[in-house]
Amino acid sequence: MTQQIPSTEPELSQVRNFRDVGGLPTTDGRRVRHGVLFRSGHLAHATAEDAAFLAGLGLHTVFDFRNAADQRLEGPDVELPGVRNVNLPLSDPADGAEFWRMVRDGDLAQLRTILGDGKGAERMIASYRSIIRDRTAEHGRVLRSLAEDSVPALMHCAAGKDRAGLSVAVTLLALGVEREAIVADYLESNAKHRRYRVRRGDDSPSAYTPEVMELLSPLFDARAEYLSAAFETIGATWGGVDAYLEQGLGLTPPLRERLRERLLD
Repeated sequence: MTQQIPSTEPELSQVRNFRDVGGLPTTDGRRVRHGVLFRSGHLAHATAEDAAFLAGLGLHTVFDFRNAADQRLEGPDVELPGVRNVNLPLSDPADGAEFWRMVRDGDLAQLRTILGDGKGAERMIASYRSIIRDRTAEHGRVLRSLAEDSVPALMHCAAGKDRAGLSVAVTLLALGVEREAIVADYLESNAKHRRYRVRRGDDSPSAYTPEVMELLSPLFDARAEYLSAAFETIGATWGGVDAYLEQGLGLTPPLRERLRERLLD
């Protein structure tokens, strides 16, 4: 039996950015059902109490969008009894490997070179555009799985912000959720208790000075301009959401209706 979701958000000590996506309004007056779609950061460090809470949600599937490099860094997800774990990497571990090494280990001058003058935000926008254009097979598989049998589902990546954020946004587009509500849910990842803990190779205070953190902030913020770039890419590439879902992701009208029946009140 699916656990009744409390009205107040649970305090998970080692799982960041967890939330139920239920309650978001659609353009035709319906709402996303509570207890069927969740999002979070990775589950690798979940405590026994965290795991017990997650196990009580009655999950069918956990979609893990991390790549192999993420999993080496953070570890595999904790095992939840009876829950199917589907790993669908939405980024290549070789993509930007040197860049992320510099983020972790570079000194201030190096960070200024790769992130200063708006380069950090530009990189994030390019990443969002690329995931929308190039990961249609993965997003299509997620939506078809949700329509067929995979709910309740939890979607996560490392921080639960970018790859999971885009996948949740794509799902909400398919459900007909109001665009403003999709953006508002995405921006919830900026709440202090949700944010990914930035880790650098040198853990001394000098590795986390105000200037360093300002340079890193575009990589660890959820910014409306990033999600807007994804939406713009859908329009520029497919001409609109309906064509993107059907032609890009293979979500036929009957499957889309089945998805809506599973996830909407």
